[in-house]
Amino acid sequence: MNLQDTPSPASTQIELSLATSASGEPFKEPAADGFILGGFTWRHAQPDANRPVVIINAATSVLCRHYSRFADYLFANGFDVITYDYRGIGESRPASLKGLDATWTDWGALDFEAMLKRAQRDFPGQPIDVVGHSFGGCAAGLGASGHLIRHLVTVGAQFAYWCDYAPAHRWRMFGKWHLVMPLVTMICGYFPGKRLGWLEDTPAGVVRDWSTPTDRYEKRPSGRVIHAKHGRLPFANVSAKTLAISISDDPYGTIPAIERLLGYFTGSTTTHLRIEPKDIGEEEVGHFAFFRSPYQATLWPIALSWLQNGELAPDTPGRRVPRS
Repeated sequence: MNLQDTPSPASTQIELSLATSASGEPFKEPAADGFILGGFTWRHAQPDANRPVVIINAATSVLCRHYSRFADYLFANGFDVITYDYRGIGESRPASLKGLDATWTDWGALDFEAMLKRAQRDFPGQPIDVVGHSFGGCAAGLGASGHLIRHLVTVGAQFAYWCDYAPAHRWRMFGKWHLVMPLVTMICGYFPGKRLGWLEDTPAGVVRDWSTPTDRYEKRPSGRVIHAKHGRLPFANVSAKTLAISISDDPYGTIPAIERLLGYFTGSTTTHLRIEPKDIGEEEVGHFAFFRSPYQATLWPIALSWLQNGELAPDTPGRRVPRS
């Protein structure tokens, strides 16, 4: 189902030649606790207070380099961009993950918060927008400075409550992520995901958060800590116009999973867009493909339009999910 029958790129989109795409400049940035985070910045030569800067929050244990083509695309369309790795991952990985007890909440409350502060410092006066993939959408609500976010786009964003997994995949996914992953982590002191071909190596605290089978974030191990410390979770700080994109063949990003996370963004106006692969002429898309360059002409303009205008273009593929 489409908002109109034939999707087309946003009229303001600049087509990007992937052969001549830009590349981000590496940086190091300390979080509030002193942990050094690594990432990349796409910065235009001339400052412009009207130019937004976009922070891209990765999925759990996915390298920030996975989003470089998408960052190139945003840069070509007039944005400054920041990508970064959470502590323990990629550019922010220490020599050993054993003993690094980083959690999902650390990734949001410390690491994403550090990027908000960096954007505010290095791009003074510019609007700050955020794109969050999978857990990256949850991380966007955990920073104390969430009020700085103007526009927020999430893709398949949820916090892995097993009952929300797609029924056809639920028990296999439960066994993989809620039984095998924590067991291997207990043996190794971290999750050796790269060796197993299951994403990147992952800190033990993140594994505990992911694998705890509770339906509320404040019941996850690190969620309990931040909730007890502040008496609430920081999501309500975010007043951004929020677009949640979900793909119908994404076994993580089901409608209940997306809605469960959106329910925390009580200070935001939220739109949930549900896209079927056939809406864009594809047989499958899944959880990870949105940010891959073959979708530059079909999926990326949806996020671009929202970041530019805070609304969907009239010819956007998919359907709006009614919000309760």
